[in-house]
Amino acid sequence: MAAVILAVGPASAASMGCSNGNFMKTETAIDAIADGPNRMEGQKEIALAQTAMLDGKMGACGMHLSKAMHATMMK
Repeated sequence: MAAVILAVGPASAASMGCSNGNFMKTETAIDAIADGPNRMEGQKEIALAQTAMLDGKMGACGMHLSKAMHATMMK
């Protein structure tokens, strides 16, 4: 799903940390953690980041990506 959304995202997304690479890196990290609240939180933040990117809110997109990555580091 993310690949489809990212393919239509604006080119300016990369300048705000909202890049294809960052999405892929974050999704890979989320997929690697066990099912549970941290994984659910990470998936929720990825969805919010995608929505923000589609709405042109690159700052919010980067914030949600950061929160998603943070969820992968929580125990």
